[in-house]
Amino acid sequence: MLCIQTASPSSTLLFTDKFLAGSAGPEPLADIDYDFRLRPHILPLGARRRSSMSQITIYHNPACGTSRNTLALIRHAGLEPVVIEYLKTPPSPQTLRELVAAVGVGVRGLLREKGTPYVELGLADPKWSDEQLLDFITQQPILLNRPIVLTPLGAKLCRPSEAVLELLPVGPLPPFTKSDGEVVTDTGLRRKPV
Repeated sequence: MLCIQTASPSSTLLFTDKFLAGSAGPEPLADIDYDFRLRPHILPLGARRRSSMSQITIYHNPACGTSRNTLALIRHAGLEPVVIEYLKTPPSPQTLRELVAAVGVGVRGLLREKGTPYVELGLADPKWSDEQLLDFITQQPILLNRPIVLTPLGAKLCRPSEAVLELLPVGPLPPFTKSDGEVVTDTGLRRKPV
């Protein structure tokens, strides 16, 4: 095992012998606290930062290209998020309320129309209250738009995928190529911590 002390006294990176022997990537032995001012490219290729003081969560649908690109951008930053595949593990009504409040767009702002029963259910009709819409999402989680990302810098529905950059608690990233070949250049602009 190799233990690397970084510039921050509370920041330590741990790698197993398997990683050092040239395996595909590190096996995290513990959560790693790190100074967000450190740049992600100082880690060995394939290493991921995890922090107990700040967690990143993505509500993810692996069948969605935008969601896959968003997850890839987070990992490109050297961060490993908690991935919630919300179609397999639907959020509770209370969790949905918390997501709506965190994202700040209202329930209708988180409804997905394309590829869902949105039209068949008549959800565009203003007669539906927010609570009723939350019930629809709870019963049919495909109605939840994605990906939704929560970080220490805030929460956002990340469409397009590069919208996640403002939420990543790291410095500017090297260019990233999305699955469709589009190159994303990071300006380094981030939200202020909430």
